[in-house]
This record gives sequence, structure tokens and C-alpha cells, in this order.
Amino acid sequence: MQAYIAEMLGTALLILLGDGVVAGVLLKGSKSENAGWIVIISGWALGVTFAVYAVGQVSGAHINPAVTLALAFTGHFDWALVPGYILAQVVGAFLGAVLVYFHYGPHWALTEDADAKRAIFCTAPAVRNTPYNFFSEFLGTFVLMFGLMAIGAYRFTEGLNPLVVGALVAVIGLSLGGTTGYAINPARDLGPRIAHALLPIPGKGGSDWAYAWVPVLGPLAGGVAGALLYQMVF
Repeated sequence: MQAYIAEMLGTALLILLGDGVVAGVLLKGSKSENAGWIVIISGWALGVTFAVYAVGQVSGAHINPAVTLALAFTGHFDWALVPGYILAQVVGAFLGAVLVYFHYGPHWALTEDADAKRAIFCTAPAVRNTPYNFFSEFLGTFVLMFGLMAIGAYRFTEGLNPLVVGALVAVIGLSLGGTTGYAINPARDLGPRIAHALLPIPGKGGSDWAYAWVPVLGPLAGGVAGALLYQMVF
């Protein structure tokens, strides 16, 4: 149970910091309004770093169903724990998104762009083309999981691993994130998308459920493929 709680809290922290930086950049009246893509990538990468620091010693800090599933497929994680981990991650992501909503309370009414409000919670493609969008999420998560397996093969000075993981997330965002916003994490997208659908956000528009399967299935498939390839080659 302690591991499940850690996954929930770690994912909530990730989303609070990740969706929080997007809100700061996109919402009207924020002091970081229009700070740009580099700020968003930096916020997400550091959010991952500190979430891993926070719960890594308790649960391993998967904070991502794609990571949990990939580790189970490669024999590095007990299949019996997979459903509980994934549920905890989605719930944590939902809670993190709710905290972002309350934190930026008065800014929602000041912001007229419904798409920008939704983008704070979940991803959307820059150019909507489902096969390419799916491949982008697949490839980004493939690189993430392949990279995590590679990082795990090295011994770093104690406490350095989360910084290396954060750097991996940053370079994926810089190089591959411009197409879909690089969810590379089903919980990161699904939990906040549910929050967007349920919260009383002024002028929020729809939650784009027609696209929602892409940042769920793409990362799950890509994560498993990346981990399996690393295991086969090395």
C-alpha cells in the first residue's frame, strides 16, 4: 500500500509542477505568460526530477504507466502490482491537475482561449494526423524507456540518477516534443483530461476525447518496445 500511495503522490507532484508551468505560460495575467516552449520543457523535466527524488526510494518512482508496463514485460516488475500502480498514477495525475486548477483560480476567467485551457491539462497535436501523432507518442516513449534502461545500467554518485532522468525528459521534449506535446505518459494525459472534463472551468470547451486514446496507447506501446529492444540488444 505504501508503494501505491507513493506512486499517487509522486505523479500528483509531477502534474502539479508540469501542468503548473503550462498554466503559467498560457493563462492570462500570469507573471510567466508567454514564456514559451523552453520554459515548459524545463518545468516538466525538473518536475520529473523532483517527483523521482520524492518517491523513488519507496516505489521506484515509475510515475508513468508506460514505465510500469514496460518493466513488467521485461521481468523487472511484478505483474501483480501493475494494476494498482497504474490506478495510483492516474488518480495522482487527476489530483495534481485539480491542484493546478485551484492554484490558478482567477486566471481561468481572464483567459478566453478554450484550447489553451485544455492544453494546460492534456496534450493535442500541432498538426492533427492520427497515424503520425500515434507514431510521435510511440517514438518519444520508446526513447524514454530505452534511455531509462540504459541509465539503469550505470552506477552514478548517490542521488544523481533523478537528474539524469530529468535530462532525458528534457531532450525528448526539445527534439521530439513539438509534434504532439510529448505526453509520453498515459497517466499524465488521461488523469488531467478527466479533471478538465469535470472541473467548472469558465469557457473551457470540450476535452477532445476523440484524440485521448493516442497519448494513452502510443506511450504504452512505445515504452514496451523500447524496453524489449534494449533487453534484446544488451
